[in-house]
Amino acid sequence: MPTQRYSVTQPPIETLFTWINSGEIAIPEIQRPFVWDASKVRNLLDSLLQGFPVGYLIAWRNPDVRLKDGTKASGKRILIDGQQRVTALMAALLGREVVTKDYETTRIRIAYQPTTRKFEVHNPAIAKDKSWIADVSAVFDPGTKLFGLVNEYCKANAGTSQEDIFASLETLRGITSNQIGLIELASELDIETVTEIFIRVNSEGVPLGQADFAMSKIAVNEAYGGNALRKAIDYFCHLAVAPDFYSVITKNDVTFAKSDFLQQMAWLRKENDDLFDPSYTDMLRVAFTSEFRRGKLEDLVALLSGRNFETKQYEEAIVQDSFSRLRSGVERFMNETHFKRFIMIIRSAGFVDASMIGSQNALDFAYILYLTLRELKVPDADIERHVRRWFVMSLLTGRYSGSPESTIDYDIRQIHAQGVVAFTDSIIRGDLSDAFWGASLPQELDTSSSSSPHFRVFKAAQVKLGDKGFLSKDISVRELIEVKSDVHHLFPKDFLKKNGLARGQYNQVANYAVTQSEINIAIGNKEPATYFAQLREQCTGGKKRYGNITNEDDLRANLASHCIPEIIGQSGLSDFPRFLAERRKLMAAKIHKYFDTL
Repeated sequence: MPTQRYSVTQPPIETLFTWINSGEIAIPEIQRPFVWDASKVRNLLDSLLQGFPVGYLIAWRNPDVRLKDGTKASGKRILIDGQQRVTALMAALLGREVVTKDYETTRIRIAYQPTTRKFEVHNPAIAKDKSWIADVSAVFDPGTKLFGLVNEYCKANAGTSQEDIFASLETLRGITSNQIGLIELASELDIETVTEIFIRVNSEGVPLGQADFAMSKIAVNEAYGGNALRKAIDYFCHLAVAPDFYSVITKNDVTFAKSDFLQQMAWLRKENDDLFDPSYTDMLRVAFTSEFRRGKLEDLVALLSGRNFETKQYEEAIVQDSFSRLRSGVERFMNETHFKRFIMIIRSAGFVDASMIGSQNALDFAYILYLTLRELKVPDADIERHVRRWFVMSLLTGRYSGSPESTIDYDIRQIHAQGVVAFTDSIIRGDLSDAFWGASLPQELDTSSSSSPHFRVFKAAQVKLGDKGFLSKDISVRELIEVKSDVHHLFPKDFLKKNGLARGQYNQVANYAVTQSEINIAIGNKEPATYFAQLREQCTGGKKRYGNITNEDDLRANLASHCIPEIIGQSGLSDFPRFLAERRKLMAAKIHKYFDTL
């Protein structure tokens, strides 16, 4: 029979409050935005008054850690599921303030009608209606005398029964005696097991990632500045998306505004580049891997708990060291020079728009590589080359799409063990062999997905090599991508559909070209033989129909830059499969040429 690695208790709500106030149970989200609206809080109180169950809470106990004097300190229980419910109860019953999505502190006031025993969200009408107790927290205030409250209410509401009102308020007060289920998970459980339990127990089935557990560990550690570090990560990610949020922080979080963290991220208030808008998972992964030379966030959770990987024990000194190093990694991530130079390198590889990135894991590791090489004092020019080549290689091969954490862990360890030049060159030579360029890549380009990483890299190659748009003389592919231009079907979609081809056939990426919308519209549904005949007329003094190309040499150069076989000029429907096959080979050759320039 398997050993039970959890316990289930049913403490009263009032006991839960006591544990939270004493720090025995820590709520990692207490300083983060409260996402429930007030009506959901009202419904929770109503369920308690009706005696209905309100779900289980899940806590995960931190392991006991050995202190410097040899004694042990028992670990806190961290509430990993039920945070919103507990915060709602503390806000409504105890009058605690909550933090809104704009990081403003506010009160949630729930009103109570003693005669009907109904709850309602406080509003101006209720405030004027003496039949309502405008804020139930007054009933739960330890300084409130219930008899006095009843007398006061009955004086204001003639004809009400003191006995009935007393019974109603006594029943209301009694909801803190209601039991709530608490599942406590053993400290020795690994993240994967805890995640599995969470998903199975949580009624909504919302999975928690390893980054969520790491953030919980960070937030509840007061001894080593975890709350401030957690805010720094949250605020940086928010500012990267919404620079105007800076004024909200300075207005609503005065303590944080005085910290070094805000000064280090202040540059974001004037930054509008959206090529890399990191989530807290991205930020944690980059900061952790670049600083600790490990790639698995479960290791970060273990280190923040104080785990000594050699002795298998938990030590306070490791907790302290881990928080210090993680802070260092986060600060290096946030550094304006580092962040902007990294983005510049990615842009210099032709990735000028966020839509071209595709793999966030590949972008994360590229930044890890950048920070690692900076730390190793590698010359700037070599850093740029290594980062560009590794990033593009990882996109072309899908290196971080399968088991990203395992691959990241392997790569960072090998970079430090073998040296960056030896390791990256061996991987690139192996993964981007002649067979890849000549056979595998053309085959990968046989796809109808415009989000294909290989097609994205092809567009980056066009940007990097300075190509003009299809049939454009003056406007570049880069400019068209930056203004979200059309992707034109060289064999028009409507033409192919009318001839019976399915979506997967006419939407082949080898049938796409980045094009000005006016040229796309002008071509319409004409088959290539028709619009190329008009192009040849245009190149011999005839009417301009498609862009400003007016001679054959410029037309051939434009087709070559887009890897379009010249057979397109005489192509009909029967030539379409051969056209696609030939263009895929040309596209692969262009990507190869582009990679060699990196």
